[in-house]
Amino acid sequence: MDPHIIVLGGLGTLILLVAWVPTLTPKLPLSLPIICIGIGFALFSQLGAEELQPTAHVRTLEILTELTVIISLAGAGLKIDDPLKWRHWTDTQRLLGITMPLTIGGIAALGAYYLGLPWETALLIGAVIAPTDPVLAADVQVGPPSSGPGDKVRASLTSEAGLNDGLAFPFTYLAIAVAINGTSPGAWTWDWFTMDVLWRITAGVAAGWFFGWLLGLLMFRSGRMSLASTGQGFVALGGTFVTYAGAEAIHGYGFIAVFVGALALRSTQEEAHDYHVRLHDFTEEIERLLMMFLLVLFGGSLAGPLLDGLTWPMAVAGLVILFVIRPLAGMIGLIGSKMKPREKAVVSLFGIRGVGSFYYLAYASSKAEFGELDSAWTLVSFLVLASILFHGMTAGSIMLWLDRRREAARQRS
Repeated sequence: MDPHIIVLGGLGTLILLVAWVPTLTPKLPLSLPIICIGIGFALFSQLGAEELQPTAHVRTLEILTELTVIISLAGAGLKIDDPLKWRHWTDTQRLLGITMPLTIGGIAALGAYYLGLPWETALLIGAVIAPTDPVLAADVQVGPPSSGPGDKVRASLTSEAGLNDGLAFPFTYLAIAVAINGTSPGAWTWDWFTMDVLWRITAGVAAGWFFGWLLGLLMFRSGRMSLASTGQGFVALGGTFVTYAGAEAIHGYGFIAVFVGALALRSTQEEAHDYHVRLHDFTEEIERLLMMFLLVLFGGSLAGPLLDGLTWPMAVAGLVILFVIRPLAGMIGLIGSKMKPREKAVVSLFGIRGVGSFYYLAYASSKAEFGELDSAWTLVSFLVLASILFHGMTAGSIMLWLDRRREAARQRS
């Protein structure tokens, strides 16, 4: 049989699994990402995975993960029904402004002092691991458009995942700058702060808001020529790509622009319009297909030498990052929040790591020389695997437990 026939048949089977598996395992401690990794591991254990290692295909990995993340960010923005007012986003501000920097600093210190990694590599690991992944966090996010504002836990995790992928970029650029210039401050420090922090964030937000407003105009306020009248869901993909490209063209952060653009579009006067749901549903389907493809490849790479360099100190460091640094930083960041303690604990624990981490690592490794970069790939791969397994097996039951506690409290009041 021709190889391309085998590939088409295998791809078709995997696509069917994307739709079928969630209906088969609603009460099992399994998630679609876990199953995709298992399929990839089993498949490439037979076919061979030596050529599937991410370090051998950095540019391809960067493009695929970039595409997956921006589509996921657009979907996350379209989900949020909460009004765009500061008082509704206070918990998100805490998670972004306090928890994320604390997490990056804690991981960098652990990498440098405990694992003995060069500072630029330790900082890079902190930057790529800190963001909550929007691709793999579907089980802990709010529902589709017009389903109503989510509870504080889901709303916080959705908005955090939507914004901190973009806000990890300044720290990634800082790691690149340190790798090029060393740790001593100099002219590069001011350039990094003014360009990579101030300008790129501002430009990303502005571009996202502009393109979101423009797309809202074209979709809902153009009479018979409105895009909404076409009923086509793939318009979401076009709008996402245009927003991302527009932000990057002015050296803004495209990840931030895509999420902000989706929020701006979602907040148009047609808030209950069915077309928002159609756009979200199409985006989610494409995101799931890309996620499936990447995780099957990730599972296949695990069948090769990807984790051969994992040592006990690295494994301990990974578990400390997942179960100590992020939860502790989350609880500190949420001091003053109106969430109940158990809700704060869940938000702090569910900092899911995934596709975005691979994107940043691939991006940075193509921009500068980092010492012991293979150790960074090994540690990040282990962290992503551990996060997918733990969060995938526990997310459903923990969120159900929270919902039951919330409903019981409501009935008592």
